[in-house]
Amino acid sequence: MNVPETFFTVSQELKLFGLSALCGAAAGPFYDIFRIFRRLVPHNAILTALEDILFCTGFAFLMEFFASAAALGQLRAYHLIGSLLGFVLYLVTAGRWIMAVTDKLKGFFSRVLKIVFAPVTAVFALLRKKAGGKFVSYSKVIVNNIKKIGLLLQRPSDLVYNKKENTKRKNVKRVVKKTKIT
Repeated sequence: MNVPETFFTVSQELKLFGLSALCGAAAGPFYDIFRIFRRLVPHNAILTALEDILFCTGFAFLMEFFASAAALGQLRAYHLIGSLLGFVLYLVTAGRWIMAVTDKLKGFFSRVLKIVFAPVTAVFALLRKKAGGKFVSYSKVIVNNIKKIGLLLQRPSDLVYNKKENTKRKNVKRVVKKTKIT
């Protein structure tokens, strides 16, 4: 019976370590896609977490593919260390350069878009200035009509909350009613 070899020599392990570092460096551009998207579009914590989960899942599939294709299906700790080392090495070298270029392009395009849309912005500012007074006067008419109908809230003195309470003589009832002197 011919049993295949199930262990690696030192030179094979060193080669696998280098290949895993290359796999980690290859994952860097995919992470840069997420970083660029985060810089261009404002994110909340949930969307950022979803993107991180998506990247980590993709990285796990990459490592599983690496283990299946190159390491006889065996994923070892030094494969993970090599891939993380390659990923970090990519981030501090090419990833840093790519993000700097992206920031410069973002600034350039934002300035170009401001110049292109300056006439449109000026037209909208003029429309707002001209129509703003009309909208204010219309809203005052509507509010005055509602006040006449009596659909607004009660007067603040009649509201229950935020009412200052008399702390002196709490349990003494008022017997005398105020009368108007005419």
